[in-house]
Amino acid sequence: MSEALLELPAYARSLGIVLTGESEGEMPVLTVDFGPMVEGRPQHFHGGATAGLLENAGYAALRTALIAAARDPQLKPINITVQYLAAGKSRASFAVGRITRLGRRNANVTVEAWQDDRSRPIATAVMNILMV
Repeated sequence: MSEALLELPAYARSLGIVLTGESEGEMPVLTVDFGPMVEGRPQHFHGGATAGLLENAGYAALRTALIAAARDPQLKPINITVQYLAAGKSRASFAVGRITRLGRRNANVTVEAWQDDRSRPIATAVMNILMV
């Protein structure tokens, strides 16, 4: 998926989130480098920045699936639940979403974020999104 088709919103760009590739399921992988825009307590990611990375990765995965299905609905969040599993350290973080269910009006997306080892996520999220 080219970055031109999958433009990230201003909030993502302000945090320094970029599209860096695709996962096995052809879902976009988003990355944010550690820096002052995402720093919470010294040398750690702020929880809001981690949640922002998860949210944007979830929407990017959903937009990728909708483009593949030749659909262009307006997306509205129903709810987002974030589980923080470990502190984000002062290095790059990655996130990728997976479509759990893509219906006509609703979508369910799971997202995970990691740093050095993808098998050890630092946070996960479940998103329910309304498509109108």
